[in-house]
Amino acid sequence: MALAALLLATVPLSGQPAVAATPATIAYARLTQAWELVLTDGNVVKVPEALAAAPDDAVNAGWRAPFLISGDGRHFFYFRKSDGLFVERTPSGKERVVSREIKAYDIGEEWPWVSYDGSFVIVGNSAPALGAFVDLRKGTTMSDPGGRDDWSFDGFSPDGERLLLRRVGGSRVTVFDRRLRARLRLKAKLSPDALANDHHTAVELVGTSPTLRRLRPLDLRTGRAGRTVTVRLPRGQYIDDLEFDQKGRLIVRSKTKTGVAIYRVSKTTGKASLLRSLARPDAKAWVLPGDSAYEPWTEKK
Repeated sequence: MALAALLLATVPLSGQPAVAATPATIAYARLTQAWELVLTDGNVVKVPEALAAAPDDAVNAGWRAPFLISGDGRHFFYFRKSDGLFVERTPSGKERVVSREIKAYDIGEEWPWVSYDGSFVIVGNSAPALGAFVDLRKGTTMSDPGGRDDWSFDGFSPDGERLLLRRVGGSRVTVFDRRLRARLRLKAKLSPDALANDHHTAVELVGTSPTLRRLRPLDLRTGRAGRTVTVRLPRGQYIDDLEFDQKGRLIVRSKTKTGVAIYRVSKTTGKASLLRSLARPDAKAWVLPGDSAYEPWTEKK
């Protein structure tokens, strides 16, 4: 009877279509002798063509080269060894140059950010300012919005349809669409750190890095800030990264002694619910989907 039940559970009955297996995505990347991807089905994809460090002729020779994974785990990005260009791939796909303006020569002076679905790339630099804005859906590289280069980048909305920018040294917060048209402008002394899919709900971290535990919800339409709340993380843990997910929930990542923990957080009460924790692999560096170029848990200390 047990064997019959097992067979019925694993073999489709005659006349009924089999349910397609969920495609494997990227669980994380790790740097050993070279970069490699660990997929959610356990398979490993080696990426020997990805630079691990800035080349000898770069501004910051020897610095670790950024390796990024889109938040959906379907795309990854790296500087390739052959010519130092920044490229995009899927685990089973071919390389595609993101923009010829993004080069390994500038590693450490410039750094990329990638939208959740991997379709938009922004490059920041140490000026501080922003460089390339690349829409990979259309294959276009755009210049700075409004003809100004004095913007700082605060995040993408999870759907990738909005970019949250703030004037460097100023108080103007602007939400742009993918064509770099201003959709919402706000003159207020606010510093939003994450934007939701409704394109106006945001949160702002309160305090001093790296010991951040407090946040404040914001409404960018009205400029109103909610009550500051303390996120109830375990002792010794802090907010190292935060974002909204596709359903509007606030997600916080926090470095732990063994790796990183991911929480769903209430922006009104600060209650933190553990979603999952990941142990650091035995590697020089590792990268999770949605990480920026340099996260607290990235390097092995």
